[in-house]
Amino acid sequence: MLQAFQKRRLTALLLLLSAWLYVQPLAAQNKMLTMEDAHLNRALVPANLKQLGWIPNSDDYAYLKADDKKDKLVRGTAGKKKEDDILKLDDFSDALQKAGAEKQNGFPLIQWRDKNNFVVTVKGKLYNFDVKKKAASLVTSIADEAENGELDPTKQKIAYTKANNLYISQKGAPDVAVTNETMLNIVSGQTYHRSEFGITKGTFWSPSGNSLAFSRVDESMVSDYPILEINNTPATVRNIKYPMAGGKSHHATIGVYNLNSKQTVFLKTGEPLDQYLTNLTWSPDEKSIYLAVVNREQNHMKLNQYDVASGNFVKTLFEEKNEKYVEPEEGLFFLPKDAGKFLWLSERDGFNHLYLYDTNGNVIRQVTKGNWMVTDVLGFDKGGRVIYRSTAESPLERHVYAANVNSGAVERISQGSGTHNATLSANGSYILDNYSSSIVPRTIRIIGTDSKVKNTLLVAPNPLKDYALGETKLFPIKAEDGTDLYCRMITPPNFDKNKKYPAVVYIYGGPHAQLITESWLGGSNLWMQLMAQKGYVVFTVDTRGSAGRGFAFESAIHRQLGTLEMQDVITGTNHLKSQPFVDANRVGIHGWSFGGFMTTSLMTRTPDVFKVGVAGGPVIDWNLYEVMYTERYMDTPQENPEGYKTNTLYQYIPNLKGRLLMIHGTIDDVVVWQHSMTYTKKAVDAGKQIDYFMYPGHPHNVLGKDRVHLMNKVTQYFDDFLMNAAPTVN
Repeated sequence: MLQAFQKRRLTALLLLLSAWLYVQPLAAQNKMLTMEDAHLNRALVPANLKQLGWIPNSDDYAYLKADDKKDKLVRGTAGKKKEDDILKLDDFSDALQKAGAEKQNGFPLIQWRDKNNFVVTVKGKLYNFDVKKKAASLVTSIADEAENGELDPTKQKIAYTKANNLYISQKGAPDVAVTNETMLNIVSGQTYHRSEFGITKGTFWSPSGNSLAFSRVDESMVSDYPILEINNTPATVRNIKYPMAGGKSHHATIGVYNLNSKQTVFLKTGEPLDQYLTNLTWSPDEKSIYLAVVNREQNHMKLNQYDVASGNFVKTLFEEKNEKYVEPEEGLFFLPKDAGKFLWLSERDGFNHLYLYDTNGNVIRQVTKGNWMVTDVLGFDKGGRVIYRSTAESPLERHVYAANVNSGAVERISQGSGTHNATLSANGSYILDNYSSSIVPRTIRIIGTDSKVKNTLLVAPNPLKDYALGETKLFPIKAEDGTDLYCRMITPPNFDKNKKYPAVVYIYGGPHAQLITESWLGGSNLWMQLMAQKGYVVFTVDTRGSAGRGFAFESAIHRQLGTLEMQDVITGTNHLKSQPFVDANRVGIHGWSFGGFMTTSLMTRTPDVFKVGVAGGPVIDWNLYEVMYTERYMDTPQENPEGYKTNTLYQYIPNLKGRLLMIHGTIDDVVVWQHSMTYTKKAVDAGKQIDYFMYPGHPHNVLGKDRVHLMNKVTQYFDDFLMNAAPTVN
């Protein structure tokens, strides 16, 4: 089986290399994209199945299907062709109105409880809907100002926050105040550690829903940071807590509230208080909580067990250390048939892989191995095999596999080259496979964990078939050290090899991001396709430091954010400029956030490479960026003064030769406005002209209808100073 797997992998790689890679279906049509099309026209996104998901304790699935301009709820069974209409919108709305809700013009988010019941939340009220009876009933409600709501596993209780405190709402009882903090600097139940380490929330229900673990964060030692709110007259200041690199960080603890005893116990996680408490996992018997405790330096992790009843520390199961950093992002995956064993994801051998442990902390075996990454774990099948996604076929692809935790035997489940997003059924028998590739807009299938296709639910048509699109190619080039760097190049429709085209490089370049994938449009977006229609060559390179390639590739940037990434962008840009159809004197660059940092760096540290740059939400000075992210990749300013000095960008302002537009949202709480404002001030001091635009009232990303305004601004800048610049004569 393993030989067959390796042969299949080799065949896939050879096919990938032999194509390298024509990835855009040629459309012999002539429609042109508008900026509104590129950002607001949902009809140009490949068709999908709304709210598709598994129904618990069954082989059934459900989704919303359009019927005479109204959605209806449809139900099917894996392996069977027939689907049943089980609920019309009008019937749903009528039932909710009888239960006290307003008329519904669409289905809210549906969360299934069992085969016949689901719950929905409408304006803070939780309703149960019985599909057989077509009847709704009010379960409970939460306050209008409630935030961070999370249902318990029974779907009958809600944990939520109001201001800085945590509450629980349940049927037939008044809301419970889990915390009663009077100091606004102590916050409970909200996402913590700046949402790093895979943290997305601050509440963690036990498997039965009888207990709730939650974060309690003391931010009193963290400096206030002012956010200017201009919607008030006069303008007001909203202070946030923003721990900057090298400064004081918040202190987190974990509380556990027992709904039966109505008592809270705090885990005795000890000191230092500015350590990071990550990847919280309940044991199946609810007697223990496991935490991956990471030190402030982020180079030492301890997987600790705590007793839920007392909060006492039980033991450290194992430790991981790395001279650069350790970054656990997933909890424990307990084996369904043996609660004394679990799987752990670690990059300890250089790639993210699964390791089998017992609860005494003994490693039994490494389950997966190779120069590829396990990207996520979906669950276990009936035979106890772990189902996961990985990059084993190619760094550009994602496929679903099953691995025997005892023998390590691996079987690929997903079919077809490309990117597979999958959800495993509760009984572990089937996956919903939502798949795309450069030539497949979207196909949704049900595949058994035996690798056999059971149903094809959707084959989406090409939504861009009427549009004039150019050719998109994916290909590798070599970095200075010989490492493969993957690139994407989009050429204009009606391409003329004898012309000289201006080019735009779109860049991110930082950790946790991969821009180039074997997926629809090669991972590009419609703005890039629009730019190609306008006559630009659009180019992207995933530099060292980006995701999906293993620890050495991503951590190569450690202590020098920007330096290697710039080298790789220059390598890619040199390849771009070497193309006979590219005007080497009319090349621009654009990026946002880390990409804004890269754009600004390249425009001033290598000022002869790019003629025009547009930097959005840019990090300018790593001293001003948040503790968790910055200290992982740069250490502290005290430990790495040279790294901070080299990659702080004010000093390079005098080098600027081309046109630079900087853009920032005025209430950005991720990359604070101070970065670009200070940069602008220092440009004035240096007598250097830059262009500047701000988006009042927008945070780090400019979304919604204003996104059209933003991208028109970016595009116009390139049109004015790149497209309309004098072309190079052949």
